[in-house]
Amino acid sequence: MERYGYIIELGRKLPPFPDDWANDAHRVPGCQSRVWMEAEARDGKLFFAGASDAAIVSGLVALLLRVYSGRTPGEILATDPIFLKELGLLEALSTNRGNGIAAMARAIRERAAAEQPVG
Repeated sequence: MERYGYIIELGRKLPPFPDDWANDAHRVPGCQSRVWMEAEARDGKLFFAGASDAAIVSGLVALLLRVYSGRTPGEILATDPIFLKELGLLEALSTNRGNGIAAMARAIRERAAAEQPVG
């Protein structure tokens, strides 16, 4: 239960997500709760913003952003989301939330792959 409290607190500390981004174009498919993410490429790095309509899921968004935001596409792709399992996080979550965090990590990695320099 303490772990949930920490995750919820992370979500409360997320920077405000612009209301006009909370739409289908930014929605992460595969999440039971509504989750929106946006990425900006700047100086060879990707910076992610995200939000959810659920407190615990907002915390999961915040956790992923801490790991992946501000990194190069190559660094993102080299960071396997296995850390979620190693933290014991997936076992503590419902199956639907586990699937949702996997969908969020996949969306981040797909964006990184799209930004990866060719050659």
